[in-house]
Amino acid sequence: MTVTAPMGAPAHPAPDGALTVAAGQAEAVPGDVPGNAATVARLVRQATARGATVVVLPELFLPAYHPPTLADPLTDVAADDAGLVDDARLEPLRSAARDGSAVVVVGAAVRHPDGRRTCSALVVDRAGTVTAGYDKQHLCGPYEKELFTPGVRGATLTVDGWRLGLGICYDGCFPEHGRAAAADGAHAYLCPSGYERGSEHRRDLYYPARALDNGMYVVFANPVGGATRWWFNGGAAVYDPQGRPLVRAADEGEAVVVTVCDPAELVRVRTAHSMLADRLPHQGASRASIAG
Repeated sequence: MTVTAPMGAPAHPAPDGALTVAAGQAEAVPGDVPGNAATVARLVRQATARGATVVVLPELFLPAYHPPTLADPLTDVAADDAGLVDDARLEPLRSAARDGSAVVVVGAAVRHPDGRRTCSALVVDRAGTVTAGYDKQHLCGPYEKELFTPGVRGATLTVDGWRLGLGICYDGCFPEHGRAAAADGAHAYLCPSGYERGSEHRRDLYYPARALDNGMYVVFANPVGGATRWWFNGGAAVYDPQGRPLVRAADEGEAVVVTVCDPAELVRVRTAHSMLADRLPHQGASRASIAG
């Protein structure tokens, strides 16, 4: 497993083999990092028992997406200069990844050595090593902008020959973000998210659209339940390269959905629907003005 920053490279060939992925949803307890890590570990074990080798959990799940509680620095995990996270509260999660030989992506609040605090996707590899793999670039609304510093670059995770672009929630609302992942050769796009009740229409539109835009799989994870006014609407799903749901959880209740990403389908769709290959290098850079 490797995590790299996208450099605008051309699309990579399809992987040689299939990849079994999972998306999970559960209720996180505000401020309870060790308890939420135990919940993640339980979901990971459910996913790996069903064959998953990549498991995606929601945005900020370790501290819970609850802005009043997120103001407490005890909800952070600390990363060193290399992005490594060594926090004893995450040991159940490390053990689940090791035992299941899985790579896990889950949301956390991360404190960096230079003082930055980011809304990040942690990547736990098959050896149980935890890395701050990606920092959310598009912060959503006043709470996030007050609590966090935006990330400055994308990231691509490589597992078993599959290139997996990383995004977090609001990032996926921007076509350019998914496109940047695809331009870096992503075969799939992993999106830990935090969609609140009432946002079902947008939740169910953005992520299939990113799949269809780029002919790639999309794995979407979202919490359920919540506290105070932050209530979440589940709908964890995996979309195929044409934006069709392969599996999808309900809007309520804990769940893990598991499916197989097929490289032959990736090739078939990208051959039949060649938007990636046909896109213009300077779309819209030169425009004519027409009087009506």
